[in-house]
Amino acid sequence: MKALHRALADAARALAPSSDTARLDAELLMAEALGIDRDRLLLSPPERPVPPRFWTMVERRKDGEPIAYITGRRAFWNVELHVGPGVLIPRPDSETLIAAALEHFEGREPPRRILDLGAGPGTLLLAALDLWGQATGIGVDASRHALSYAAANARRLGLDDRAEWRLGDWGGGIEECFDLILCNPPYVATEAALGPGVAEHEPPEALFAGPQGLDEYRRIAPQIGRLLCSGGLAAIEIGFDQADSAGAIFREAGLALRVAPDLGNRPRALLIQVYHN
Repeated sequence: MKALHRALADAARALAPSSDTARLDAELLMAEALGIDRDRLLLSPPERPVPPRFWTMVERRKDGEPIAYITGRRAFWNVELHVGPGVLIPRPDSETLIAAALEHFEGREPPRRILDLGAGPGTLLLAALDLWGQATGIGVDASRHALSYAAANARRLGLDDRAEWRLGDWGGGIEECFDLILCNPPYVATEAALGPGVAEHEPPEALFAGPQGLDEYRRIAPQIGRLLCSGGLAAIEIGFDQADSAGAIFREAGLALRVAPDLGNRPRALLIQVYHN
C-alpha cells in the first residue's frame, strides 16, 4: 500500500507541470493499471506492486495525451463509452443536452425516435436510449472511424438493436421527423486556444468550425424544422460565448429557441421546439 501511495505522489509531481488535475490523473491511471475503479483505489487500495505499465501511461500523459485515450474509455451520464484516437472525447458539458431532454419529456409521452447529429462514439444517442427504454434512434457522423466506435459501444451496452448508424452529412437524406434531436457539432473558432492536448490529439474536424466557430450551425439550422416532430425537442450544444451568435442563425431559419445553462451556469445549449399545423 505504501508503494502505491509513493507512486501516486511521484506521478502527481511529474504530471503537475503539464496538467491542472495531476493527482486525479495519477489516480485514474493507477486504477486502470490495477484493473480496479478509482473508488476502490482510494477506499481499499490493494496490497500489490505498482504495475510497470502505470509509468508508461504516466509518460503518455506527460506528453499531453488525454486520459480517455490512455485508458480507452470515458463515462458519460449513465453509460461508459470506449474511445480512442481519432474520436471526440465525451465531455460533461454535453450532459446539458441530456438534462434538458429529461426536463422536456417529464410528464409527457417519452420520445420514441431520437436523432443524434454528429454522433461521434455514440455519446448522446446511447445515453438517451439507455434512459428511454422504448426508444430507437439514428446516429449520423461524417467519420467512419467514429461510427465504428459508436457501433461497438452500442453492442457492448446491449443497445445495438435500437441504434442505427449512418455515414452522412448532418440530416441530409433523412426524411422522417424525430421526437428528440441531439447535436454536438464542431463549434470552436479556427484560431481559438484550447486546453492542453486537445488540438494535438483530438480530431480537428470534430472541433473546429470556421473563423467564428459558426460554420456548421449555418448548415444545420435549415434542417431542424423538417427533422423535428411537432412538440419534440432539439437540443444543440454551443460554446459558452455563442448564445447570441449561434442563436441568431437558428432564429433566421424561423426557429424559436431558449438557452440552457451548464452546471457552471454558462450558456451551453440551444433548445428548439416546433409545432406543425
